[in-house]
Amino acid sequence: MTDAPDPRRLEELLLGGELRYTSADAIEAAGVSEEFARRLWRALGFPHVPDEMTAFTEGDVAALAKVAERAGGVIDEEIVLRMVRAVGQTMARLAKWQVDILVEAFTDPLEPPDPEALGLIMANAEFHIAELEPLIVHAWRRQLAAAGTRLLTTQDLDDPTTRAAIGFADLVAFTRTSRDLDERRLGRLVERFEETASDVVAEHGGRLVKTLGDEVLFSAETARTGAEIGLSIAEAVRDHAGIPDVRVGMAYGPVLPLRGDVFGTTVNLASRLTTMARPGSALVDAGLAAELRDDEAYTLTRINRRRAHGLGLIQPYVLRRQATGRG
Repeated sequence: MTDAPDPRRLEELLLGGELRYTSADAIEAAGVSEEFARRLWRALGFPHVPDEMTAFTEGDVAALAKVAERAGGVIDEEIVLRMVRAVGQTMARLAKWQVDILVEAFTDPLEPPDPEALGLIMANAEFHIAELEPLIVHAWRRQLAAAGTRLLTTQDLDDPTTRAAIGFADLVAFTRTSRDLDERRLGRLVERFEETASDVVAEHGGRLVKTLGDEVLFSAETARTGAEIGLSIAEAVRDHAGIPDVRVGMAYGPVLPLRGDVFGTTVNLASRLTTMARPGSALVDAGLAAELRDDEAYTLTRINRRRAHGLGLIQPYVLRRQATGRG
């Protein structure tokens, strides 16, 4: 039987350096105030470390000093900490996702990980971390460039809102399905759904705003792009064995982008339409229907008005492709 990996060695491997500083030592070496350091570590999502524990590396000290240098001038401390919090929350989700992938690859789903499996996970992490690090930076730069371009081309700097197509795709009968599957199979189902939706959104130039387990939220700059994404997600899921049908709801109008998310009545309307849609179908609001009225790639069927909580009576339309094929 292989001995279990040493947690401290694993931590030093992934951090790229020896754990040699207590929190007080790291703060002193970085030349920053204790208040700033504590706020930064909380923003990054780091747990509290006992004062006597050596839990910080040279990399931690360098990062602390570098962030402190930037917390002044045009970008003040509060803005820096908000940006750091965005990084911390995103990286926490990314790290957990990657660890889950490795655990699934090297362990028996019905048994807790044994020392040998944990050793394989550690060896793979050691082998691949140097290759993954530049990929993460590259992906961040590409996404930053895309977000910046969208801002310059679609945003009125005097108005924080922007017009966009907003859509939800929701797995049908997810609660019933979850009762029939064990945790591992259910997790894989959700992952396949998210992968499918994410690929469709990226292919058409939209943005996957967030995933909510059995539901994804996406946005697009134009009504046509939003329509293509919504219909294509429904089609891709329909063709994917093992994934239930989805309901799609979409709306077009003003939204408020904030911290990577989107807010406003348009978002609420798209969400309500999703709950009204039949399995495998897409419902859109009057605003998106008006934008697509003259587009020969689609047909719009007006159905009875419905009452939506908080929004009053709304007029839904069923969106379909023309029988001749895709536009």
